[in-house]
Amino acid sequence: MDLHLKDKSAIITGGSKGIGAGVAMGLAAEGCDVTIISRTEAELTKTAEKICTETGANVSIYAADLSKPGAIDTLIAALPLPDILVNNAGAIPAGDLQAVTEERWRDAWDLKVFGYINMCRAFYAEMKSRGHGTIVNITGLAADRTDANYIAGTAGNASLNAFTRALGGRSLNDGVRVVSVSPGPVETERLVGLMRTRAEAEHGDPDRWQSYLSNLPLGRAATVQEVANVVVFMASERANFVNGSVVTVDGGHGANQGSFT
Repeated sequence: MDLHLKDKSAIITGGSKGIGAGVAMGLAAEGCDVTIISRTEAELTKTAEKICTETGANVSIYAADLSKPGAIDTLIAALPLPDILVNNAGAIPAGDLQAVTEERWRDAWDLKVFGYINMCRAFYAEMKSRGHGTIVNITGLAADRTDANYIAGTAGNASLNAFTRALGGRSLNDGVRVVSVSPGPVETERLVGLMRTRAEAEHGDPDRWQSYLSNLPLGRAATVQEVANVVVFMASERANFVNGSVVTVDGGHGANQGSFT
């Protein structure tokens, strides 16, 4: 299926690794020019080289901490307005209400929650003025499968899903689509590293990390590519009447009863 993405342009935040890098690779493979953004220039360069080698696409990098005041204004002035914006930057710490201090909570939300909101505010206005654009917010299953031991992430992702629905509810009138893709656990380097550390501490064997995923569908997390495939489709013209929606990629895990993990 031709997704009609050839010669489109996309910006992906949190694009140096994990889901962001997977989305950038997927969009590039469909013919998009992509710009990946994260805090670390060395990681961006490595990922950009890999994408260029595998797809032949035009890949640009932009190193920035989008949680800092003025960073988004500087970004939007520095880069051409894209056809597609994928908000993916940020990781919210685990822990219950007493474990996550106000400072940690605010720091995490400044990048992910308020980062997404501020990116949408800036880019939506420009896309509306131009008459077209697509914004995809990467959130997370904790928004719906709530977990007291991931309370900051549960609240943050739920907020972003509601934000997406509210903004997307009328955005087609401005020529702009706004959607969320909400994955369950995904086999990123970060997830595997956390699980290996836990398995080493609890069992003395880091290779037993997959046992912690046994309650998931098929006994595994989603792959980065499985999530990226959905994001790429949602960003494409093939999904041009999907708006203000949250698409869950979790193998059905969210439909089950029980704790988030």
